[in-house]
Amino acid sequence: MDNNIFGLRPVIEAIKAGKEIDKIFVKNGLNGVLATELFREIKQRNISMQYVPLEKLDKLSNKNHQGVVAVISPVAYHDLEEVVEKSLESGKVPLLVILDNITDVRNFGAIARTCECAGVDAIIIPVANSVRITEDAIKTSAGALYNIPVCRVDNIIDAILLLQQLGIEVVAISEKSERMIYETDLKGPTALILGSEESGISYSVLKRANIKAKIPMFGKTESLNVSVSAAIGVYEVIRQRLD
Repeated sequence: MDNNIFGLRPVIEAIKAGKEIDKIFVKNGLNGVLATELFREIKQRNISMQYVPLEKLDKLSNKNHQGVVAVISPVAYHDLEEVVEKSLESGKVPLLVILDNITDVRNFGAIARTCECAGVDAIIIPVANSVRITEDAIKTSAGALYNIPVCRVDNIIDAILLLQQLGIEVVAISEKSERMIYETDLKGPTALILGSEESGISYSVLKRANIKAKIPMFGKTESLNVSVSAAIGVYEVIRQRLD
């Protein structure tokens, strides 16, 4: 894979150089002086890491990987506060989308495509328990991921608190609400939160939202695809702002 860096020292130097590392795969039982240095750098920078069998690493790289392969993101991540401030300074009314526990690459790509088409200022994803930006995600997004800022944050709750301090109302799209999204005022600065189809929005994240709003459901199927929910939410914001 073109976006891989392999070997203990090269991966350590890539981390120190500030490369956009999505995830580091480490051989089970890896140890030694360089391994200790690697683990220290990973912990300090809160990089996602996974222990895997040697066979997995061999599939990721046929070079002398020394038990370590780092997957580099094909796009650069953006600073959340800078994105919001830039939007406010330009006179726009900010609109952001927060993805909680979204791990499916195709859903993520579809959401990114919708968000870019609608002029969303940024997509926010957490470091842990989140999708990675891969070539498949970019392909599914029809290249939109090259054109929309993605902010990767250590903690979604901290990101929500920052957004609220910046005057942005955080709206959770959740079935755990009596209020319909169509009854919610979305004309002001807004961040929409969407959760996975399996578990929804995390409770700790949900309770931090300013407002909870649901998409009406009338059939027997329990939930919409999350990319469809994102499209409905985003374009309801756009509809209200065009009125």
